[in-house]
Amino acid sequence: MKVRKVKIGIKSVKEALDDFAGAAKAIERGEKVRPEKGVYFASIESFRKALTPKRLELLHLIKTKHPRSLQELARISRRNIKSIVTDVKMLESLDLIDMKRKKEGRRESVPTVDYDKIDLEIAV
Repeated sequence: MKVRKVKIGIKSVKEALDDFAGAAKAIERGEKVRPEKGVYFASIESFRKALTPKRLELLHLIKTKHPRSLQELARISRRNIKSIVTDVKMLESLDLIDMKRKKEGRRESVPTVDYDKIDLEIAV
């Protein structure tokens, strides 16, 4: 079973800016700064807005139905294309789906989910 690990944290804007400033100062001093991969939200409420039940349903549909385009995903989910595009962009920015962009023809994008489970790590 393939598992996608996603590090999710809650940080205020001030905390995020302080982290950035600290990294910038370390770089100025010539120190190596290890990049931290993760997604941070300002609050639990903003996290809930990002990972909605409809977006989780899209992940499941992409995994099980293997749509060949966003238009096909819209048909399968019985949702309009504008909502699908918005949700897919959010899921892609959270690193929960991969988009394979075709170079030929209509340049359609194919959403893919290549894992079976999401392991969320939430910093407190």
